[in-house]
Amino acid sequence: MNTRWKPNVTVAAVIEQDGRFLLVEEHTPEGLRLNNPAGHLDCGETPAQGCRRETLEETTHAFEPRALVGIYLSRQQKSDGSDTTYMRFAFCGELGAADTSRALDHGIVRTVWMTPAEIRATVARHRSPMVLKCIEDYLAGRRYPLELLVTDASVGA
Repeated sequence: MNTRWKPNVTVAAVIEQDGRFLLVEEHTPEGLRLNNPAGHLDCGETPAQGCRRETLEETTHAFEPRALVGIYLSRQQKSDGSDTTYMRFAFCGELGAADTSRALDHGIVRTVWMTPAEIRATVARHRSPMVLKCIEDYLAGRRYPLELLVTDASVGA
């Protein structure tokens, strides 16, 4: 059988304030894990739109992407035989106010602010290796203009 391989496209927010980064603690099949506010890109949205939506859903905060931190490809092979490749678009930007009328998305236990040292010390609890990699790239000053990502009008059709 000849099947076409397709990565799962995800978006993530790298949010820093006063030397701390906003992460979410979430239920996963492997237990409680830490992650950047992140999730799958939905049909009909641009990566920046998806990042706004996922950040709001997972943190209750508005988020405005200002720059692309990087594009990452990772593979997760698990003991149950699953084999998934993810393509992650990570953005940094401005965190807005919390919407107190919203609840955290299903599976999100809480949001946490952590220093880079605390994040590095909890690698075993990260949802993927991309959690720390995106933050390290942000700390290294990696920023790319949002115009680098072009979305054809047909996507929103």
